[in-house]
Amino acid sequence: MRLGLSIANLGYHYAAWRHPGVPADGNMRLEHFRRCAEIAERGRFDLIFLADSSAVRDLDNPAIARDLEHQLVKHEPMALLAAMATCTRHVGLVATASTTYNHPYNLARMFATLDLLSSGRAGWNMVTGFSLDEARNFGLDRVLPSDHRHERAAEFLEVFQGLHDSFDDGAILIDKARGIFFDRERMHLLRHKGKHFSVAGPLDVPTSPQRQIPVFTAGDSDNAQELAARCADVVYGGQPDLESARGYYASLKRRLPKYGRSESDLLVLPGIMPFVGRTMAEARDKFDRMQELILPRLGLGLLVVNGFPDYTGHDIDGQIPDIPLPDNRKGHFSSPLLEKVKQDGLTIRQLYEKVSAGFWHMGVVGTPESIADLMEEWFTTGAADGFNIQSPCIPVDSEDFVALVIPELQRRGLFRTEYEAKTLRGNLGLRPAVSRHAHALAAAGA
Repeated sequence: MRLGLSIANLGYHYAAWRHPGVPADGNMRLEHFRRCAEIAERGRFDLIFLADSSAVRDLDNPAIARDLEHQLVKHEPMALLAAMATCTRHVGLVATASTTYNHPYNLARMFATLDLLSSGRAGWNMVTGFSLDEARNFGLDRVLPSDHRHERAAEFLEVFQGLHDSFDDGAILIDKARGIFFDRERMHLLRHKGKHFSVAGPLDVPTSPQRQIPVFTAGDSDNAQELAARCADVVYGGQPDLESARGYYASLKRRLPKYGRSESDLLVLPGIMPFVGRTMAEARDKFDRMQELILPRLGLGLLVVNGFPDYTGHDIDGQIPDIPLPDNRKGHFSSPLLEKVKQDGLTIRQLYEKVSAGFWHMGVVGTPESIADLMEEWFTTGAADGFNIQSPCIPVDSEDFVALVIPELQRRGLFRTEYEAKTLRGNLGLRPAVSRHAHALAAAGA
């Protein structure tokens, strides 16, 4: 299986920064991220994944307690990964960047440079942007419609990948004797003119080690799945249970043939937030201690941001009030959960603790053996090609996962003991990228 370490600054638990073993200011210090990288490489992870949005979200809604969270005060991911490239040798470096709020030429330059600096370990998490706060930071007063954003993303990627084919292999001669730096005959102008972009090219960065940067996407919508099937190498899944994960996996894979792709061309890596202990009692104790760090105002805000009603002013240890979901959330994934917890007689506190423990992804509390059992079942029964590990607290829970779960996966023959390749593409088992111009020449010769 393939494994990514998804780094949400200090961890995926909303109260991670309050854990006594977590450096509360770590998300501002390179040393913290260097340690995360060392943990990932020690565990032979394929990649480090940095999620990102260019905004501090939801400030218009005082019910959402963003001021009690740590994830939204962060570094720009490309600059951070460039620094991390200098203190790593093997692990892939995946940055999030939006096709709605960037231009393909600038982004192609940045990723080609990161790939060169890291000797072929760059990856791009391609997003289209969903946040109103982010839109406002780029001169818009609304989030653009999904159809528009995904249409732009498809053209963006076409330009991005075309620019990475600006030079043939060996085109940069650096011939001192003849005084020729690059072979102009093996340089290609893009001359792209489309609905959203007009880009002449060529890219002014040499061909990077991977030639084409592995593309990551996410999303459940039909638009998101079609975009993934058309052009992604890896999908970051967010299904909380085996049944929904199998359905999502099958939906993505069956879309591939119409784009001339096979099942092995697209990897599906669901997110998993594991609380691991040497015994179940130890794992449960870890989990309970984290849940106790959720302040009520933070918990109530988590419910609002995830589509539940605002229960401010109600007794959090009382049963959930009969307040209807907001109109824009009816039919949302929060609806069936709300009905179930009402039937079970849970309190408001128990509901927000449930949401914080793994709502849109898979949260699990267990021993190395039980967590490996679960991962193996998902991996072998059509739900996952691997996982993005969302440690509740970083670095403490990442250390535990590497020390306890990785050896169990290796013992079962499910995960590598050494890196197989020098590039991210190679370690993910993706096909080597070949220039489109080489394909064209080969076709012409045939």
